[in-house]
Amino acid sequence: MKYLLVLAVVFVALWLWRKGRRDDMRERAAAARTQAPPKVTAPSEMARCVHCGLHLPLADAITDRSGVYCSAAHRQAAAR
Repeated sequence: MKYLLVLAVVFVALWLWRKGRRDDMRERAAAARTQAPPKVTAPSEMARCVHCGLHLPLADAITDRSGVYCSAAHRQAAAR
């Protein structure tokens, strides 16, 4: 009989634990649904490095009269 009582107590404890977990998961899901989606920005124009061929955003590129480069080292290497 004592094993039946222990089994009942364990069952109730597991049931309460799972119920609390389910409620917590529902709260997290509701919070995730209420968050605003991330803003999508317009794609930036891409450029190709004359020296190595790497494609990178034009805003990050180093421009020169002879072309577009990904770094100052490549600009100097192309000048030689």
